[in-house]
Amino acid sequence: MAFDLDQIRATAQRVAASHGLDVVEVMFQGGPKFRTLTVFIEKNAEERAKLIARAAGDADIQGMASSTPLNMDQIAGVTHEDCQLFSRDFGTVIDVEDLVPGNEYTLEVSSPGLDRKLYGLADYQRFMGNLVKLQTFEPVAGNRHWQGRLTEVNESSVRLDLTALKQKGKSKKKASEEVVEIAFANIEKANLIPEI
Repeated sequence: MAFDLDQIRATAQRVAASHGLDVVEVMFQGGPKFRTLTVFIEKNAEERAKLIARAAGDADIQGMASSTPLNMDQIAGVTHEDCQLFSRDFGTVIDVEDLVPGNEYTLEVSSPGLDRKLYGLADYQRFMGNLVKLQTFEPVAGNRHWQGRLTEVNESSVRLDLTALKQKGKSKKKASEEVVEIAFANIEKANLIPEI
């Protein structure tokens, strides 16, 4: 059987959904002897929003009884237990369905972290209003490295408010530059900047 990363990603999402989780990214690295399948998971955004609202005191949110006590881990980020349960179930499915040819691989399951990567339009829309750092393929206004608050997202570009953070890079921004627009096609990589 040939290795199919898209099939593995779809299977991972199916298993994650059964645990109230979403798959952020799936990576497969290594050679024939030391192969690693890494899956980054996070709490399902809709379920998490319901739990947060319930914790805030809403009586009944789409059929959830408010008399059931909430554990704070339910509304926090991904826990060690979440990773362990997903890893056990997903590992079993991978082996039963023989999704990774050969028996020698390591499965790693992790949270994407506070400085998580942004992977597509949906991620950029979800994290609008957050601080981000971007690296572009081609310079924009003489710079490839940008930091700011994500203020606008559309199908073709994003806008950053540069006044939120001091800029890095060879070409320091002029005081008059407060906003930069960057085309999606020009974004090499982007990460959240944790606000603690």
